[in-house]
Amino acid sequence: MSTPNGFPQHSGACVTRSTEGGAVQDLHAKKAGKAAKKDAGGNGVLTFEDAASAGTALSETLKLLPNELKANMKMKPLTPRPPQKPRLERAASLDEKSWRRWRRFRTSQESLTDPNETSSSNGSLQEASLSPLTRGRASPCHRCCHQNSLHSSPDASEASAVGKSRGSPSDLGKRASELSSAFGGLLRGKAFAGSKPRLSQVMPARPLPPLELSVASHLLRTANRIDSDCLDYRQYSQHKFGRVSSSLSDTRLHGKGMVYDNCSTDSMKSTFSLLTPIRSKDVRSRSYLEGSLLASGALLGAEELSRYFPDRNIGIFVATWNMQGQKELPLNLDDFLLPADPDYAQDMYVIGVQEGCPDRREWEIRLQETLGPHYVMLYSAAHGVLYMSVFIRRDLIWFCSEVEYATVTTRIVSQIKTKGALGISFTFFGTSFLFITSHFTSGDSKVNERKLDYNKTIQSLTLPKNVPDTNPYRSSSSDVTTRFDEVFWFGDFNFRLNKDRETVDSILNQNPETDVSRLLAYDQLTSEMSRGSIFKGFQEADICFRPSYKFDIGKDSYDTTSKQRTPSYTDRVVFRSRYRDDIHAVKYSSCPVIKTSDHRPVFALFRVKVRPGRDNIPLAAGQFDRELYLIGIKRRITRELQKRKEQKDQKSSSICSIS
Repeated sequence: MSTPNGFPQHSGACVTRSTEGGAVQDLHAKKAGKAAKKDAGGNGVLTFEDAASAGTALSETLKLLPNELKANMKMKPLTPRPPQKPRLERAASLDEKSWRRWRRFRTSQESLTDPNETSSSNGSLQEASLSPLTRGRASPCHRCCHQNSLHSSPDASEASAVGKSRGSPSDLGKRASELSSAFGGLLRGKAFAGSKPRLSQVMPARPLPPLELSVASHLLRTANRIDSDCLDYRQYSQHKFGRVSSSLSDTRLHGKGMVYDNCSTDSMKSTFSLLTPIRSKDVRSRSYLEGSLLASGALLGAEELSRYFPDRNIGIFVATWNMQGQKELPLNLDDFLLPADPDYAQDMYVIGVQEGCPDRREWEIRLQETLGPHYVMLYSAAHGVLYMSVFIRRDLIWFCSEVEYATVTTRIVSQIKTKGALGISFTFFGTSFLFITSHFTSGDSKVNERKLDYNKTIQSLTLPKNVPDTNPYRSSSSDVTTRFDEVFWFGDFNFRLNKDRETVDSILNQNPETDVSRLLAYDQLTSEMSRGSIFKGFQEADICFRPSYKFDIGKDSYDTTSKQRTPSYTDRVVFRSRYRDDIHAVKYSSCPVIKTSDHRPVFALFRVKVRPGRDNIPLAAGQFDRELYLIGIKRRITRELQKRKEQKDQKSSSICSIS
């Protein structure tokens, strides 16, 4: 009886029953199986109890094997070879060698198999999907039975010779070894087929693609927190830098949570840090005094800029507020500096004040307390009661040039400088910034005086001083705003609405929300800017808030005094850029909750494009107001502790009242 593939179906002793002489063959099969069953292991090595039982089993099997072969397959006539000397190796050695040869053949012939087949990378046994050529090499027993294998190798020829001969005494040792291997192969196949195969670990055919670390989102950069799903540093550093562990590394550090074994030994990188590692050769070549625009060692170059700002855009908060000289400051500035609409804080905060409070230092402390420890005050300047403060994220102070400032007085006869302009300028990476806060002449009909204030400011503001101009070919000596890449001008410009109070009130009552387009038709500044007589080249974001002037202090109602001043958009923020589309206005609004003055604070949020620079400019080198920083943090902690104490006292008092 044969299988559909043409192979004889063997029993445990490689003997198949036939219709002729079945009883005799059963008896011999049982004897051979009993003799071999005792020491047959899972490794395919077959042993016998004694020499007598081995000889009997082999002789009986050799008598039956040629008949089985003749009945189930056609064999080509072969010239028998002279018998060889019996090998002195133990039976298991030949089996092990044949198994290793099959493994090597299987590995080298993977590309010749059917592409629809799947196989383990470690050579797992897959009898059902092997090709005929592979089947001929699969085991010694199959080499005895398959026709193609008889001509494939000398080993196969020797096996066929065993099948053809009748078993002479001189060939007994060789035939015993080969039959032992054949029985072992059958037992091995039966063990794999009958029980659960133990497959080896499957490995990928090719290396997996590296993961990419995307830090292009500005949200992660300005969030002041780390996302929980941040990519692993080891994967990122291997993909980005491709370091290999040095042979001189200290292996005692590995396994203790100090450094990674493949990428961070040279720089002693901590596993708990997200700072970008720096190679030693980069530190040697880095120059903090001179550098080119695209050099890898430039502090203000393209590589450093892309590391902090992948999209090369920063967020800037610009605000103006006429405080009316009030001594009392608002209890909370969160709604002013940290509005709820944007989910994330900005990279830079610039606040200009007109008619500021008498205690300027207290105002700056309140700003530091509100912004918290993530920000430091880069610079602060004053011109009479005109104040300006520039706060920046503490990570970015190293990329700023020296800060310069200049002032202009427009009312010379006054001893107290209430009208004029204050400008602060500096370079951030390779982009120069100019911030101007002004207080122009007041009065409904004094439009020409306000235009004169503007012209005097752009001509008399002497900036920059020591910091070089980033593009001197596009600068003008008669206009300070042309000598900088990005310019923000904000303050109390005092431009009014050319309409009577009754008409303005009726429009505000009809449109209580944000539809103020009818009011802007009477705005003096909008009209003058459209004519080009003031703020040439400047733009203003769309106004969607109610007039910021003039309110009754502490109330939401406009002027109810005998003067009945017309509500107007006196507090404004305008901007200009050397390059088109460098400044994008994100939000433009007022803060109605602060009611300590007759003006409401007005603020604007911008996204500004930043370009790489050179290291040949005078750097601020991380300079900031350290004393203000410490006082602000101390105030912040004290306020938080006081708040918790009040909540605790309120909770305890409510419990007592219930009891």
